[in-house]
Amino acid sequence: MPALYIGHGAPPLLDDPVWSGQLSAWARDLPRPKAILIVSAHWESAPVSLSASSAPLVYDFGGFAPKYYQMTYETPDASALAQRVAAMMPSTEPVHQHTSRGLDHGAWVPLKIMYPEADIPVLQMSLPTDDPQRLMQLGERLRPLRDEGVLIIGSGFLTHGLPFLTDWSIDAAVPGWSTDFDLWAADALTRGDVDLLSDYRAKAPGMPYAHPTVEHYTPLFVTLGAATTADDPGVQVIDGYWMGLSKRSLQVA
Repeated sequence: MPALYIGHGAPPLLDDPVWSGQLSAWARDLPRPKAILIVSAHWESAPVSLSASSAPLVYDFGGFAPKYYQMTYETPDASALAQRVAAMMPSTEPVHQHTSRGLDHGAWVPLKIMYPEADIPVLQMSLPTDDPQRLMQLGERLRPLRDEGVLIIGSGFLTHGLPFLTDWSIDAAVPGWSTDFDLWAADALTRGDVDLLSDYRAKAPGMPYAHPTVEHYTPLFVTLGAATTADDPGVQVIDGYWMGLSKRSLQVA
């Protein structure tokens, strides 16, 4: 299996035919996963923590239509994958198995589009740090899962300056800071410049507006770490903007 970094949007993504169509087409082009391991921007927790298959979804958003709070995404048991992931971590990285934490919207919203039948086991892992090198090391430990048919996904948003948005429509004009950061990242990804991508706080244009907090960018490094060769450019499958934010998404081999 490849590894992906995807923009996950907000619940209204489920009603956007353009972006939903892009995600659906992408999933159809992939080999069918035996299981999915997803790291979402919306679960920052150390030590490494794992979701519980039987737990209800996390509706970690506010101000949207009531229907989004009634949605479900019941997937098969992923406890075998949880045990496998825990066994892959070194003694210096203890793993906490949650018994009541389900998938948050950074996981279930895009997966509901990509795999609507909900017939693939899904395990969510927390982001234990925002340090790019440590996240790449985490992705590297997870890399063997790809040979076992597991699809590894880092789920975020390539730009996420919510406090600085003035137009919340899907086709809003794109702020300069969003374009600047997006094009900088696109160029670095095209060249496989992992060092530059890691030094985004100092080197990326559009900061800190593009990421006043960094949890939507850093799942990228789990994906790059899970790549066969981190500095081998992947395929930027989706680009463009949604609510003025970059939905650029990446597939690595």
